[in-house]
Amino acid sequence: MNCGMIAQSIGLLLYIEAACMIPSFAVAMIYGGGDARAFLFSILSVSAAAFAARLVKPARKDIYAKDGYAIVGLGWLLASAFGALPFIVSGAIPHPADAFFESVSGFTTTGATILRDIESLSAGILFWRSFTHWVGGMGVLVLMLAILPSAGAKAFLIMRAETTGPSADKFVPKVGSAAKILYGIYALITLAQAVLLCLGGMTVYDSLVHTFGTVGTGGFSDKNTSVAAFGSVYIEMVIAVFMMLSGVNFTLYYSLLRRDWKSVLHDEELRFYCALIFAAALGVTLNTYMGGVYKSIVEAARYASFQVISIITTTGFSTADFNVWPSASQFVLLILMLVGASAGSTGGGMKCVRIILLAKIARREFLRLIHPNSVSVVKLNGKTVESETLAGVLIFFFLYIAALVAATVLISLDGSDLVTSATSVLSCVGNVGPGLGVVGPAGSFAGFSPLCKLALSLCMVAGRLEIYPVMLLCVPEFWRRGNH
Repeated sequence: MNCGMIAQSIGLLLYIEAACMIPSFAVAMIYGGGDARAFLFSILSVSAAAFAARLVKPARKDIYAKDGYAIVGLGWLLASAFGALPFIVSGAIPHPADAFFESVSGFTTTGATILRDIESLSAGILFWRSFTHWVGGMGVLVLMLAILPSAGAKAFLIMRAETTGPSADKFVPKVGSAAKILYGIYALITLAQAVLLCLGGMTVYDSLVHTFGTVGTGGFSDKNTSVAAFGSVYIEMVIAVFMMLSGVNFTLYYSLLRRDWKSVLHDEELRFYCALIFAAALGVTLNTYMGGVYKSIVEAARYASFQVISIITTTGFSTADFNVWPSASQFVLLILMLVGASAGSTGGGMKCVRIILLAKIARREFLRLIHPNSVSVVKLNGKTVESETLAGVLIFFFLYIAALVAATVLISLDGSDLVTSATSVLSCVGNVGPGLGVVGPAGSFAGFSPLCKLALSLCMVAGRLEIYPVMLLCVPEFWRRGNH
């Protein structure tokens, strides 16, 4: 374990986090509210911690895979911990466990909150709360790699540890260049949505807050009733479209820039993602209309489509309280929470590509039962998927379900009902935000004990990093001396 290089990398990450607090400090200065000093203190504190970490001199410059996982796991936890400082110092969220939960929820783009009266907070705090979505959406370590010069194998190991699981092939040879391209596309989509929301009558401040929550698929709003507060079909349509776009693999946008239309149109994950949205929206529309929730099919389609897109992309914005929807519609939303968005997007969940591969693995096994001597391979986008990748998908699925079950048992000990306990865990691990029961779109996570909030915070980080980096930090062998 190269502790020196781990400290150096985390120091750089904290410097970037301090810089990311500057826009919120500026907003606090413009709008007032008394939180400017809190941001100034936080910026100085994070910078001091970064300086201290950079003082650690590594014995060697090279890092290995385990170092990359340590940088990512510790980096996310520390970034979230320091990100809670503005909440605590300003007095907006004085309890450390609550502030840490809100910070983790922001950076992991979960959107779960312990706040009951969001609109009582100052403009600077609410801006920081939503800006953490934008920073964490593409990945805080990817942001570091995009800003800093490429570091070869070091950069690859860090980026690989932060974006685990089946992903697209490298579309440019240098990881630093790939990070810059991804964040460039990310910034363009952000700008486009912010402009369109302003054209719909939103203030610049509101448009930025909701754009950060949309493009980062986080879902934090500065309104108690979320997007429903605006009562605008146009605003809902813009946010729904950009939520859907943010749930697409960002490397496909690079393919579009290169006019490689064929690879985009024939991408299996994209087609599955779009088909699932259409089928789920249609089903929920019919179920809520026939169930008497809405008086017209048009009204049912409006709210069902928005909520389906919000949940599958794990954004978590709401225009309706789906706690009062029929159980069939709620079950569809729970399935979408589990599936999630596309790999390589800012969304959470298991990812559509894994669901596709699991289905193909099951089909292959059925064929083997029928034809024991046959030899069949699993293909994705016309390419054979290696057995190692398929094994990884199966292992991830097991770990994901095991994490859901274990965390649900732990949270249920807090005294919550089964629906609240199970959906709060599913929401946090999937980085969705709202669940059902007490943690529904009209509720919050404030009722949980501090211990449960810390456990759910860990679930959010584990879900955002796709289990492995967080689990490795808990394995004693991971910290033993050795390079591999």
